[in-house]
Amino acid sequence: MHWQDTGFVLSVRRHGENGAVLSLFTRDHGRAAGFVHGGTSRRLRGVLQPGNRVTAAWSGRLAESLGHFSVELAEPLSALLLEDALALAALNAVCAILDTAMAEREAHADIFDATGVLLTALCASPPREWLALYTRWELGLLSSLGFGLDLSRCAVTGAGEGLEYVSPKTGHAVTAAAAGGYAPRLLRLPAYLGGARDYPIREQLADGLALGRHFLEKRLFADRGRGLPQARTMLEERFFAAGGKTADIKNS
Repeated sequence: MHWQDTGFVLSVRRHGENGAVLSLFTRDHGRAAGFVHGGTSRRLRGVLQPGNRVTAAWSGRLAESLGHFSVELAEPLSALLLEDALALAALNAVCAILDTAMAEREAHADIFDATGVLLTALCASPPREWLALYTRWELGLLSSLGFGLDLSRCAVTGAGEGLEYVSPKTGHAVTAAAAGGYAPRLLRLPAYLGGARDYPIREQLADGLALGRHFLEKRLFADRGRGLPQARTMLEERFFAAGGKTADIKNS
C-alpha cells in the first residue's frame, strides 16, 4: 500500500532510538500516523514541528497498519511564528484539536482547506483578524463533524436580527428580548459571528473564544471521552495575558 499527500504536522512521538511516530492531517487521507526513520535526528527535527506543512509519502503492508512516512518540508510555519507567542499558541491549539478530534484515515477536505487559510493568516494578518478567523474555524470544525450551532435565527421567536446569546445546551441563538431573565445563563454571541462586518473588539473576541471552548468541550471532546486539549486552554490564557500589550486587539 502506498499513497502521497500534503499535510500539516500535528504531533511527533519518539519511538525507538532515533525514530518517531508522526501524526499528520492530510487533505485526501485525513489524520494519518506513520513511523519516520530518523525522526528525532537533527536533519528532521526542524521539519517535524507541529503546524509545518509537508509533502508526505506513506507506505505499509496493509492499509490499516502503522506504516512508514517519508516527508519533505513545504512550509516552515512553526519557525515563522517563533517570536509571536499568541500566534504560536493558536498554531499549537489547532494542531492539538485536530490530533485529538479527527478520526483516523477519515478525509475532511473542507477542514483541511480551512486550516490552511487559518495558518496562513497567523503568519500574515494582525491578531484581531486571525483571532476572528480562528473562532470561525472552531465553529466550522464543529459543524463539519456534526456538532454545528444554529446562529441564523432565534430559537424562541424565529427572528433573524437582534441575536445576542447562544443556549449552552442547544447551541441555538437567542435574541436579547427572548432571553429575558435567563440571559446570565446564556453564552454571549459576538456580533462578528452573528453577521456584522465590523472588525471585532477585544471583548467580542473573548466571547468568541468562550463560545468555541464550551462547545468543543461539551460536544466534540465529551463525545470522544476526552477533555479539552491543554494547548487550547493555553491559547485563551495567552490571549488574556496579552492585554493591552497587543495593540491590534485593543478596544480602540
